[in-house]
Amino acid sequence: MKTRHLAAAIGLAMLPLCAIAADESALAQKSGCLACHAVDKKVVGPAYKDVAAKYKGDKNAHVKLEEKVKKGGAGVWGPVPMPPNSQVSDADIKKLVAWVLSL
Repeated sequence: MKTRHLAAAIGLAMLPLCAIAADESALAQKSGCLACHAVDKKVVGPAYKDVAAKYKGDKNAHVKLEEKVKKGGAGVWGPVPMPPNSQVSDADIKKLVAWVLSL
């Protein structure tokens, strides 16, 4: 009986996380990010999980990635450059980068 209660409590606790992930995924879709990226596989750019793994433990990762998303970049993940995303607001870039780093 206790096991079922514990499982139910864990499931309920995870609902907000699922909602957040769905919101950020929708924001990534709306912003055009998913044209070149996916959560778990390389498309044109790296998988978001690979980005999170690369920057794990880097306290300045969010600053670096926010700049890269906004201004674009090249050379870190291969020869294909990432174009600047100046159409995405700074607030949305912060949300997206936080989401990617949480994966």
